[in-house]
Formats: sequence, structure tokens, C-alpha cells
Amino acid sequence: MMNSVQDHSLTTVFKRLLEPLLIVIYLHLLTWVLGQRFDGNYWVLAIMTFFISSYIFAELHKYRMRDNPQALRLAGAILLDWGVVVGVLWVIGYVTDFQHLFSPQVLLPWIVVTPFGLFLTQSILCRFSDGMRQNGVIRTAVMIGVNEVSIRLADRIAEYPSLMMEVLGFFDDRDMSRQPAGVQIPLLGRMTDVVAYVREHGVNMIYISQPISAQPRIVQLMDDLQDTTASIYFIPDIYIFDLIQARFDYVGGLAVMAICETPFTGMNSLVKRASDIVLASIFQLLLLPIMLIIAASVKATSPGPVIFKQRRYGLGGEEIVVYKFRSMTVQEDGGDVVQAQKDDQRLTKIGGFLRRTSLDELPQFINVLQGRMSIVGPRPHAVAHNEFYRKQIKGYMLRHKVRPGITGWAQVNGFRGETETLDKMKTRIEFDLEYLRRWSLSLDLWIIFKTVKLVLKRDNAY
Repeated sequence: MMNSVQDHSLTTVFKRLLEPLLIVIYLHLLTWVLGQRFDGNYWVLAIMTFFISSYIFAELHKYRMRDNPQALRLAGAILLDWGVVVGVLWVIGYVTDFQHLFSPQVLLPWIVVTPFGLFLTQSILCRFSDGMRQNGVIRTAVMIGVNEVSIRLADRIAEYPSLMMEVLGFFDDRDMSRQPAGVQIPLLGRMTDVVAYVREHGVNMIYISQPISAQPRIVQLMDDLQDTTASIYFIPDIYIFDLIQARFDYVGGLAVMAICETPFTGMNSLVKRASDIVLASIFQLLLLPIMLIIAASVKATSPGPVIFKQRRYGLGGEEIVVYKFRSMTVQEDGGDVVQAQKDDQRLTKIGGFLRRTSLDELPQFINVLQGRMSIVGPRPHAVAHNEFYRKQIKGYMLRHKVRPGITGWAQVNGFRGETETLDKMKTRIEFDLEYLRRWSLSLDLWIIFKTVKLVLKRDNAY
């Protein structure tokens, strides 16, 4: 994803490989110390833990790379990382009844001891990285072109010490008075001075941020830079667009760039679908008694069906049928659908309670298992609302690049319930598109956690 810093430093290797391997080693040592046999069941647990922790640690690490963490902050991050891994393992064990194959005398000490081991090794890594920086083991870089993109990249490099990079300065043919508004970057020289500076200072990396219109100058500069050993990177001026999951790809060996793409391709698609199936199955089993009580109450308090079905847009803009417990005396699904409002006269006797607590949404877990919806994603709107807002809000239909969700990033940020103004709907769509840009499994789990807290408060839905 091009709008996030991709870290190829030592810390990434540590998160993806060494820390998961250490966790497995801790498990093996504890079984040996406690006199347990490390049999096939423990091997399965070890393999699952390795891959789950490798993915989760790397994903969560993206949001913790900034600055050198202090001891307390580092400890909190490790506890959260490990807590998520243990939570995922517990869910798998609960669904498969796998946990009964292991001795609590091994599992409990392993869960408790592992964070301490991770804290020790992470502290050593931080000291090692600091030592490398102090001893000058660091890559140097220069920026060619002063503009919003190059300044942003330089700021990111400064914010992420684990990249082990330092920006020495900028080169540009424009004087300081023609730089972007609000910034004044001291220049090291003009573009013709780059080669001499790179040779003299042994610069490792060169980032070129120039518009395509400057092609002749760029071609000449590239020819001159061939006489240095620096690595050269071109920052394309595609950032004028609103990028969603932008990345490079290959079609028949020809490089192409994705500007607007779904986050759920390749392995991400499998991770998203697997998490939906596992979590929806668990929620369905846990909530089945409540759903039966609600169904009986709906039937007893008002005439009509228990389940309300409404056409909405799903993945790819295709129409799907979404299930809800009926909370109103009407079943609107035509060209004119009025959003529910506070003290709405159409609500049934228990309809207001169902909507305030979001219990009317519970049948949508069936939609998730059917593959029509996801637990987390942009909330689906009635077809009539879609046809209205797609003409009013730029980028509205981009939210349909993923399956609609029972809850979403907009809902946990205060945009839950009625959107009575166009500005409110625009803000909701902005959050939906931000979700597409930022998606990760850890973000989904955070949204689910926040949703539970919001539902318990019973605010903003009617």
C-alpha cells in the first residue's frame, strides 16, 4: 500500500520471523522444564502460533514504528500484540475444542512468561539499533525536488528511526520563494549540483520527486547519476489522486500501477473471509438464545413477519438482500425510503429498543456466513439512498469495492444512525474510504471492540 511507510529494516525481520520463532522456543522449553512431551498437538500449536504472531506482530508494528519507544510504551505494545495473538488462539481453540489437548500447567506459564521474553529481546534490539545509529551505520539520502510529496517523505523518514535513514537535504532549480506555501526548505543546490554532492558525501539513496513534464531534465540527470553508486528512486506524481490501496502490479510481465483497488486481494482476501466465518459463527452461537427471544417478541407485539428484508448494494455494486429483525410497522424497499428518525411513529412497541441497542442487526450474521456481508465494512444503504447519494457525493460508490459490514469505521467514529444532512453523509463516506485505505485485521478487531462499547452505551441510533 503506497500511502504507508514500508519498513524493510531489521525490526521488520524481527517482528515477522525472530519474535514468532522465540515464542515457539519458549513453548518448547516450558514443556521440557515441566516434564511434558512436545508431541504432535504441540507442534500444531507451535505452527499456528508462528504464523498468527508473524502476521499480527507485523501488522500492529506498522502503527508503532514512530519514534524510539520508552520502556513503558514498549511493554504496553508487547502486551497488546501478545494479547491479540492469545485471543485469536483462544477463539480457534474454542471453536475447534482444541484447547483440551494441552496441559494448563504448560499453557498458562507460557502465556505469562512470553511477554517478558519479548520485552527483553525487543529492548536488546532497540539498544542495538541505537548503537548502529550512533556509530554512523545509517543510510543517507537526498531529495531532488521540493514539493508536497518529497517533504512528506522526508518527514516520514525522520519519524521512523527504525528505517535507519537520514535525509541530508533537498535540491531544486526553483528558489526558496517558489516553494510550496507554508514551508521554506534550505536547498543544498540546484539539480546540476546533485552528482558532485553525491560523490563527495557518499550518499546512498536519491529520491527524485519531479513532474512528468520535467522529463528531459530527468533523463539527463539519470544519465549523470549512472556515474555514482547511489540507489535511485522515482516518486511518481500520482499523489494528486485520492489513492486507495495503490500498489504496483504486473500483467503479463508489464508493470502497471493500481490507483484505486480493494484491500482484499490475495492473502488479505483469505484472512478477511476466514475471520468473518470464524467470528460470525461464534457470535451466532453465543447470541442464538437472545435472537430466539427477540423473534418471539417481534411476532407477539405487532403483525407481520419477524425478519425484515431489504435490497441494498453489496460488493461490486450488486444488489443483495439484507436481513434485520423487523422494528417498524412498514417495510419500505422501493424508490422512496425514509430513514428512521428519533421518536419515529413507524416503530413497533419494541422497535425503538431494538434499534437503540442495535439488536435488530443480529440476523445480518447470517448475511456474513452467506458471503453477502462482512462483520466490519461500510454500512449498506437502501438502494433508494444509494441512487440519491451517488449523484451528490464524489467517490460514493468506491465504498462498494468491499463487502458491506454490520459495523464500520464511520459508526465507531460517531456516524451511527440517521444522517439527516448531506454533510453528515459526506463525512460518513470519508470514514468509509479511510477504512479502505487503512484496512488490517487488527483494525477490524479494534472496530469490533469499539462497537461493543458503543452498543452498551445505546447512543445515536433509533
